Amino acid sequence: MKLHFLSSGVLFSILSFTSISSATAQQSDSRIYDIIDNVSSERIEADIRKLAGFGTRNTFSDTISNTRGIGAARRWIKSEFDKISSNCSNCLEVFYQKDFVTPKDGERIPKEAWIVNVVAIQKGTKYPNRYIIMSGDIDSRNSDGSDFTNDAPGANDNASGMAGSIEAARVLSKYKFENSIIYVGLSGEEQGLFGGKGVAQYAKNKNWEIIGVLNNDMIGNIEGVDGVIDNRSFRIFSEPVPPTETERERNMRRYYGGEVDGISRQLARYIYKTTKAYMPEMNPMMIYRLDRFGRGGHHRSFNDLGYAGVRIMEAHENYNRQHQNIRIENGIKYGDVIEGVNFDYAAKLTSVNAINLASLAWAPPAPNNVEIGGIVEASTKLRWEKVEGDVAGYKIYWRDTTNPHWQYSRFVGDVDQFTLNGIVIDNFFFGIATVGKNGHESPVVFPSGTFR
Repeated sequence: MKLHFLSSGVLFSILSFTSISSATAQQSDSRIYDIIDNVSSERIEADIRKLAGFGTRNTFSDTISNTRGIGAARRWIKSEFDKISSNCSNCLEVFYQKDFVTPKDGERIPKEAWIVNVVAIQKGTKYPNRYIIMSGDIDSRNSDGSDFTNDAPGANDNASGMAGSIEAARVLSKYKFENSIIYVGLSGEEQGLFGGKGVAQYAKNKNWEIIGVLNNDMIGNIEGVDGVIDNRSFRIFSEPVPPTETERERNMRRYYGGEVDGISRQLARYIYKTTKAYMPEMNPMMIYRLDRFGRGGHHRSFNDLGYAGVRIMEAHENYNRQHQNIRIENGIKYGDVIEGVNFDYAAKLTSVNAINLASLAWAPPAPNNVEIGGIVEASTKLRWEKVEGDVAGYKIYWRDTTNPHWQYSRFVGDVDQFTLNGIVIDNFFFGIATVGKNGHESPVVFPSGTFR
């Protein structure tokens, strides 16, 4: 039946409603709410205090002491992952990954050192070589990034993100997932993202299929230097398209679009959607930028190799509490100390991470080789390679070209092609997601080819 008299918004609503059965529509998963409830702000507070208590975690600080320096911090982090693993029948593979750096590797390298990361892998039951990663940074710094002797407690930057990764491991280790999850503490961030580079290259050498990287860098501050106090908003930074794209792909965008539809941007949309579905009180802010203006984080190291990765962090930074020696100057308190961390807020952002890790780890693989057609036609055609395994089917998403989020969707069943009649290809962007029988979906895949 043709519905020419209906507005496009009404038409899309009817299409979405009538095409998805109750058995295949994405439904809420009660386990996700349990995950949120099980994240503990008290445990996160204890971990942040422990990490800040090492005095300094500068990449080049003491590695021998058991009470001070980055060596003591990474050994404690590994011991926590080991403890979590022992409580889940050795469900985590815990190890160090390390690379050697010298002053020749960068101007912020004052001496030779090992960049040591702590990795904990929770293997998936069905797709063990597919990984979703949550990272926090081990290292800290004060005003002088090369000062590895004086105090740099790094309570928010980035004991908060590291504590969140440990807490996510505690909670999610109680569950089984089809895909693998990695919880990792990365070092050398303040000297040039060396820890992320090491793990990203390790993943590439091991031929890991990375679903996405959730880099957590400062998730505990709610009092902005601009005077704003906000314990619900947070930012998701994502680059528009991978830097590894080919010249052909760049040229195709001029004609077919996709300037803001790379794999990292789709991961950001996934996080936004999942958060709004299960934690509607939160305000996720999608930032169309790789990172803050002129600054960087460990997800970039994965982006550089073509992996999807985003930065999750607080919405309102306080620069008096970042990269500062502890002091009082003109009545202003400087320094990244415990008093600047809101533990309940850090728990909220840890929950955001945990539910997205779980949703992605329970989801089937995304479809491959998505193609689109419909030039000079009154309909849009899509085709794709079906995923091997037992899935419910596939969902087509589309949105206005100026809208940041997928607005409309239609579940089309377990097929490998579909035509959206009456929907003109010129006016929207489109994508495909795989839907599991448990209701969890893969990230949306933007078409990479065309057909007639």
